[in-house]
Amino acid sequence: MGHTVKDKAKLLARVRRIKGQAEAVERALEAELGCTDVLMLVASMRGAINGLTAELMEDHIRHHVVNPATEPDADRARGAAELIEVVRTYLK
Repeated sequence: MGHTVKDKAKLLARVRRIKGQAEAVERALEAELGCTDVLMLVASMRGAINGLTAELMEDHIRHHVVNPATEPDADRARGAAELIEVVRTYLK
C-alpha cells in the first residue's frame, strides 16, 4: 500500500494511541478495577481500531478501486462514494 507512506506519521500516531489504550486495559486488569471501567476502556480501544480500519479501507478504495473525486464515470464515482460512506458508517 504505497499510499500509506504519505500518511505514515498519522497512521503510526493512531496505532500508538491504540497501543496506549491497550496498556491502559492491562493496567486496569492488573489493578483489578471494576468490570464497568475495564469495559469502557475496551470500548474506547475498539472505537479507535474501527476508526483506523475505516481509514485504511477508505484509502484502499480511493487508491486501488475507484477514487470518486477523479472517476469520470458518474455511476462508478457515486458507487465508490456510497461504498466509502457505508464503510465509515459500519465501522463507527
